[in-house]
Amino acid sequence: MIDKKTVLEAFHFRHACKEFDPAKKIPAEDFDFILETGRLSPSSFGYEPWHFAVIQNQSVREKLLPVTWGAQKQLPTSSHYVAILARKGGMRYDGEHVRHMMHDVLKLSPERIEGRNAVYRKFQESDFKLLGDERALFDWCCKQAYIALGNMMTAAAMIGIDSCPVEGYDQADAEAALTECGVLDPKEWGLAVMVAFGYRVNPQSIKVRQDSSDVVTWFA
Repeated sequence: MIDKKTVLEAFHFRHACKEFDPAKKIPAEDFDFILETGRLSPSSFGYEPWHFAVIQNQSVREKLLPVTWGAQKQLPTSSHYVAILARKGGMRYDGEHVRHMMHDVLKLSPERIEGRNAVYRKFQESDFKLLGDERALFDWCCKQAYIALGNMMTAAAMIGIDSCPVEGYDQADAEAALTECGVLDPKEWGLAVMVAFGYRVNPQSIKVRQDSSDVVTWFA
């Protein structure tokens, strides 16, 4: 296993890179590794309500640029740019994607499917009250997408690749641009977050965080 010092060094290396070296491209093997850490990320109930749209087409990036104020330098210069989509359809306890995951991916027995679906239905109906509110269900799926986002950025940092998460965009306009370009089916997907990858051109500023005593409380 990797030693703790190496892991913490990656966390100190990682920062929100505002501008990348456009001449330096991430090797395909390295970016496949980053995507694989996203694919292998955990999700609630294991239902993986995400899709990673890797946007290398410059015309798509140009359509995003006017509505993505938080990536004015990242969109033109990043080696790889990813729109992480979250499911809008099929995530109810009786939804098609949930059925597909239980039957085709997890390959559960009929008995386990019945038991799991009863728990999932209760979770949606009463524990988190997600049913009857499409936005609440979509936001819950976005939470899962952010787990994959964090893992991908950390994995990138561990092999010396920079990244920048991007939330600075007009939601409706960005989704419209992605829909127009055929990246997103608005009936099934929404934009959870975007992230740029590449290699920095400017020195990293000193990382500043709250003291651990301000963010951690032990209840022994």
